[in-house]
Amino acid sequence: MTDQNGTIESHPLHQGEEVESYPPSAEFRAQANVNDPSVYWRAAEDPEAYWADQARQLKWSKPFTEVLDWSNPPFAKWFADGELNVAANCLDRHVAAGIGDRAAIHFEGEPGDTRTLTYAELTHEVKRAANMLTSLGVSAGDRVAIYMPMIPETVIAMLAVARLGAAHSVVFGGFSAESLRARIDDAQAELVITADGGYRKGRVSALKPTVDDALALETGSPLSVQKVLVVERTKNDVTMEPGRDLWWHEEVTAFDGDHEAHGFPAENPLFILYTSGTTGKPKGILHTSGGYLTQTSTTHRNVFDLKPETDVYWCTADIGWVTGHSYVVYGPLANGATQVIYEGTPDTPDWGRWWSIIQKYGVTIFYTAPTAIRSFMKVGRQVPEQYDLSSIRVLGSVGEPINPEAWRWYREVIGAGAAPIVDTWWQTETGAIMISPLPGLTSLKPGSAQIPQPGITATVVDEQGEPVGNGQGGLLVVQRPWPSMVRTIWGDDQRFIDTYWAKFGDQYFAGDGARLDEDGDVWLLGRVDDVMNVSGHRLSTAEIESALVEHHAVAESAVVGADDETTGQAVVAFVILKSQQTILTPENAEQELKKHVAAQIGAIARPRQVFVVNELPKTRSGKIMRRLLKDAAEGREIGDTTTLADTAVMQTISARMRQERQ
Repeated sequence: MTDQNGTIESHPLHQGEEVESYPPSAEFRAQANVNDPSVYWRAAEDPEAYWADQARQLKWSKPFTEVLDWSNPPFAKWFADGELNVAANCLDRHVAAGIGDRAAIHFEGEPGDTRTLTYAELTHEVKRAANMLTSLGVSAGDRVAIYMPMIPETVIAMLAVARLGAAHSVVFGGFSAESLRARIDDAQAELVITADGGYRKGRVSALKPTVDDALALETGSPLSVQKVLVVERTKNDVTMEPGRDLWWHEEVTAFDGDHEAHGFPAENPLFILYTSGTTGKPKGILHTSGGYLTQTSTTHRNVFDLKPETDVYWCTADIGWVTGHSYVVYGPLANGATQVIYEGTPDTPDWGRWWSIIQKYGVTIFYTAPTAIRSFMKVGRQVPEQYDLSSIRVLGSVGEPINPEAWRWYREVIGAGAAPIVDTWWQTETGAIMISPLPGLTSLKPGSAQIPQPGITATVVDEQGEPVGNGQGGLLVVQRPWPSMVRTIWGDDQRFIDTYWAKFGDQYFAGDGARLDEDGDVWLLGRVDDVMNVSGHRLSTAEIESALVEHHAVAESAVVGADDETTGQAVVAFVILKSQQTILTPENAEQELKKHVAAQIGAIARPRQVFVVNELPKTRSGKIMRRLLKDAAEGREIGDTTTLADTAVMQTISARMRQERQ
């Protein structure tokens, strides 16, 4: 298999199957930010010196003299005696450098309204907002909850909080009143910043009423919130409680754009971001300032080959998730990038919306999730082919392992068969990208995250914590501290130790399975929880899902392990067929796909059942809720569906499963 950049054959992924690889073109390599392979061994030789060099690209109000303090593992401190202001690094220093007229944000509202904010304008707005927050009593060390749509004021609010040395807790706008209140209570936030609503799928998604419901709940915890700031976005009717609720636009006009940014210690808390926990109580992941900004800005610059003078960058993630924190707000703005922010869904008013935005703004770097890519595959290539996507030069993937079929489609259809794809592995807890190709150096393999970033020591180990050899699978660990690492779980140091460090001591265990191919490249296998035990064989759901999507008729799949009297667990698959395909029918799909998986992986992986469905249960961020599918496959009552983008999806699947069992 060849293409215009040349391809080489590599290791077998499954028995008898070769995986092609795509080296960077000579032209791309010549212009790349990182094109000298010695960066890896130099960083490995002295990781602290490497990260110190990266940190010095930021503006420090008090330079650091100490790089890493690992004297009390697992509690790391990076650049601890240095001081900086995160917001000033994202804004003021660019204005001072003479690029205030550069566009920072091109905002595209779902209804079609647009705004462009230059760095000078964004700095002015953040300074005014910081003055407003100061008047409301916000100061260093406080926590502010943010429950907002994808609009510029959300970025402004985050940066204003950071400017004051306070910590924000952004809660995704799709969460329920109960979820919001749990996060407010845990962080003891005294201020909530929200909006009347946002636009989603052509309708108003109300936010302020959810805040009202959250604050009215009897939770057994005293309410910490004193004030609620409300941004006017949709002009839907909302109730404003006198003395507590304030309109952002009315308050901010009282303040000018003069505000001096003070330096704060590098270990000053920057944000708490809650992620789901096995106990039901969400985990407040705490990130601090200097190390976090160092690694997010470095990886954003290197992994995406950013040229801030000429690139237009677009990460489609919601700000409510860590990808939005690191690669919409802090990384791009610290690097002086011009970026696109879009409020709505990719199918509103039709499936061409994203591609029309790329065409309109001349997007050059595009970073999105495999679930989105597979949704576009389902609709068909004829939609993106209606738009001029020739500006794209780098593509990125985030959120879960990308299956090779989706990778190839993404490169061929969206990247014109030439744009490199950086498949990035990282987590809320890691704060920034940990494993990813560097597009000017790496020969890309569809479906592999490939190699740890310079300065990152990650590998695959067995159950005893011993490194496995090439060609072997096991558990993914990070062996040395890294700058953007989680510092603790907010208010619960012991849970932090138990969750991430108990298994291997001073090695961070990510909770993900992975394997090394014959070249030593990393292939993610998904969460260890998503590994099934079928007749004593450990099978990865991600591997079976990937095999299913390799079938030309399948757009997307989700696989769960269901209890089985004979085999312990059995493979149950849910698939969406491509809308244009004529290969499979709902009648013959089950048998054909069972045979296909057996041929791809082996008879042991053959699904017990394959269900053809129209949609999969997904959160609004695009994550498939396999837990709900497992409930359905095992005949249980379906659990909490409040975070789903469409709750009707699970009702349809459950009804279908009940019908099968009768």
